Amino acid sequence: MDVTKLDIAGIKVAGSEVSIENSGLFASEGIDRLVEHIVFQKDLKKKSVYAWIIWEAARQIGICPASIHDLYRAMGRGEASGFTVPAMNLRALTYDSARAIFRAAKKINAGAFIFEIARSEMGYTDQRPLEYTAVCLAAGIKEGYRGPVFIQGDHFQIKLSDFNKDKNAAMDDIKKLITEAMHGGFYNIDIDASTLVDLSKNSLDEQQYNNCWVTSELTKYIRSHEEKGITISIGGEIGEVGSKNSTPEDLHAFMKGYLKLLGGRYEGISKISIQTGTTHGGVVLPDGSVAEVKVDFDALGSLSEISRAHYEMAGAVQHGASTLPKEAFNKFPQTTAAEIHLATQFQNIIYDNMPQDLRDEIYGWLKDNFKSEWKGGQTEEQFLYKMRKQALGEFKHKIYCLEGDVKNSIASKLEEEFDFLFQQLKIKNTKKAVDKFIKLKSVSKKIQDLVPQDLVDANFDGAD
Repeated sequence: MDVTKLDIAGIKVAGSEVSIENSGLFASEGIDRLVEHIVFQKDLKKKSVYAWIIWEAARQIGICPASIHDLYRAMGRGEASGFTVPAMNLRALTYDSARAIFRAAKKINAGAFIFEIARSEMGYTDQRPLEYTAVCLAAGIKEGYRGPVFIQGDHFQIKLSDFNKDKNAAMDDIKKLITEAMHGGFYNIDIDASTLVDLSKNSLDEQQYNNCWVTSELTKYIRSHEEKGITISIGGEIGEVGSKNSTPEDLHAFMKGYLKLLGGRYEGISKISIQTGTTHGGVVLPDGSVAEVKVDFDALGSLSEISRAHYEMAGAVQHGASTLPKEAFNKFPQTTAAEIHLATQFQNIIYDNMPQDLRDEIYGWLKDNFKSEWKGGQTEEQFLYKMRKQALGEFKHKIYCLEGDVKNSIASKLEEEFDFLFQQLKIKNTKKAVDKFIKLKSVSKKIQDLVPQDLVDANFDGAD
C-alpha cells in the first residue's frame, strides 16, 4: 500500500511521517474514515498502516497507550485510594463504545479506567491487538481526550490440556501473543495460569506451583522485551473464575512461590485476580435471564488488604461482575478492590437494542453453526444467550453499519451505563492521581513496529 496516496481529511502522510494539518477537520471527519478502514480491512498488512497513522496522530495530539503500573504501586503504598478501576472488554461497536467511555470519563474528570480484551475475545470478535488499540485511541481523538490510555490484554491464559500435552509449546504460544500485544500497544497484561492450579495436591505450595512457575516465566519474558521507559503492568491470578473461592492462604502460597522464582531480579505483578463466587457472563436461567450472584466481599476485602500490606500490590481484582445487581457496584471501592472486569452487560445492551431482523439473522447463524454446543436440557434462550458472543466477529461489519440513529441510541444507553459504573466505582477526579503517578511516554512507531515479524510472515503473504 502506498501511504502517500492515502487521502484522510485533516492529516498528511508522507513516507514515514504523519502530520496533522487541520486538527478540527481530522477529529470531525478524518478519524472516522480511518476507523472505517481499519475495521473493514481484512488484510493485516494494510490494517497495520491505518493503525500506524492513528497511533502517530494520537501521539502528536497527546494521547498515548500507557501502563497503569505506577498508579497501582502507589495504591499498594497507600498513596492513592478510594476507587476501583473499571476494566472494560469491548466486544462489538468498539469505536462507539469507547467514545461513550471517554465522554463519561470527561464529565467527571476520570482517568483511571482500562480498555481490555481477552485472548479468546480477540478471536471471536475479530479484533487483533493493533486494531483494538487503534480504535480506542481513535475514540479518544474523536472525543477530545488527552493523556494516557490504558489498554490491557485480559486472560492471557494457558489451557491445562495444552500444558500437560506440551509445556514448552504452550509457553511459546502465549509468548507469541504477549509479543503481539506489546507491539500493538498493550502495556497492561493479565497472566492467567490459574487454570493450572492442581487442587488434588496435598499442600497449597504444590497446588499453586505450576501457576507460580508460568506466571514468573511470563513475567521475566515481558520484562525482558518491554520498551525502554515503560514498566508494563502485569496481573496474576490465583482462583479460576467459576471454581472455589480464593483464600488468604492461597494468596500467600502463590506469592511466596512466585517471588522465589523471580529471584528478586524482576519487577513483579501489581495486582492479583481472585475468585469470589462469580462466573463469566453469569448463570443463565431457562428463560434467558441471569441468576443473581452473591460476591464474597469479605474475601475481596481481606485479600486486597493482604496484597497491599505484604506485597505492595494495588489489591485484588474482581472478574465476572457485569451482571451483578446494580446495588452491588458501590461495594467494590468500600472493600478496596483494585480493579473490576466488565464485559457481558455492554454486549447485552448492544444485542437488546439492535434491530430485530439483524438479531434474528445472528441467532439463525448461531443455531446453524454452533448446534453441537447446544447441551442437553438447555432451552433455546439459554443456548443463544451463552453463545451469542461467538457471532460478533462474523457480524462485525453488519453491526458496525447499523443506521446512525440506531447506533446513536445504543451509544447513549452505553454511556448511561458507564456514567453509573464510574460513579459507583468512585473514579471521579482520578485524572489527578493518574497525572501524578503516570509519566506519559510518547513512543513513535513505524508501520512494521506494530506487528511482530513472525506474524507478518504468517499473515502478510500476498499483500500488496
